[in-house]
Amino acid sequence: MTMLALVRLLVVALSGLAGLFIATGTDARPVVGVLGGSLLGALAVWLEWRAGHVPLEHTFWGVAGGGLGLLAGYVAGTAVTSLVPGVGAAGRDLPELLGAYLGATVALRRRSDLDGLTAKLFSRGSKSELDKVLDTSVIIDGRIADICETGFVDGTLIVPQFVLRELQQVADSGDALKRNRGKRGFDVLQRLQRNPKVTVKIDDLDFPQIGEVDRKLIEVAKLLGGKVLTNDYNLNKLSELSGVPVLNINELANSLKPVVLPGELMQVRVLKEGKEAGQGVGYLDDGTMVVVDHGKKFLGQIVDVMVTSVLQTTAGRMIFTRLREDELAPR
Repeated sequence: MTMLALVRLLVVALSGLAGLFIATGTDARPVVGVLGGSLLGALAVWLEWRAGHVPLEHTFWGVAGGGLGLLAGYVAGTAVTSLVPGVGAAGRDLPELLGAYLGATVALRRRSDLDGLTAKLFSRGSKSELDKVLDTSVIIDGRIADICETGFVDGTLIVPQFVLRELQQVADSGDALKRNRGKRGFDVLQRLQRNPKVTVKIDDLDFPQIGEVDRKLIEVAKLLGGKVLTNDYNLNKLSELSGVPVLNINELANSLKPVVLPGELMQVRVLKEGKEAGQGVGYLDDGTMVVVDHGKKFLGQIVDVMVTSVLQTTAGRMIFTRLREDELAPR
């Protein structure tokens, strides 16, 4: 058991003891005092645990909005009690409670309007943007470890516990291919942990009410104010629709591929038939698909082709070519 866990247990125990003393002084049942104090202590520990997952600026604006709302509620409650004396303490306390709630929630919902002020108040206001929440696919893919070693990715890499559980399920699969992919994922994580250029944090933040792992990842990124790091197309689109910044390894790889222009010549081995009649398909060393018009009859051969057009999609880059005139000549 860690020292922090011992301190938390001590807080709960002392809260229960304080509740016992209060119960003794007020003629209440001792068991009620102990239970009440222990529950309050447990609530304080839970709030402390939750605060560790909430960015400081979010907490600040929530408290500031709640304080202003409480003040407005106090003014409203005082006016109510002066106009209607019969409402008693409830007529004063209820506006204060509602004012604090509205002030805190409105401030948190509209905190994006205060980004400029937040940046001035908190010198680390943009630090959370350096946090990247990793999904299972990008861990198994492994290229993130190579990118981190180059120094192009910095900050903290967040790996939620539910991602580790999903990775463990893959590693325990009865399918040999999946099992190897899961083991590779754990090897990549160990490699990242040994890299001094990044910090890997295993976070136990979870959302039990959400069943889908992708949606949990988005909620974690929202809460931490970070970005989702993935190579999954569907998660990429879901993150964009949810307003969460996303870094896609596949998009990075596509952007680094050599640029080819219409009219350029290249050589490619025709490996299979294309979708259209007579087409052949080959691949460059980086995996880029090359479609060769009238290339079907050259299956298994290396041919000289000329680039006619390049199509960039979210799934990758496709190069359309035609055979050079000497390839089309009769033999």
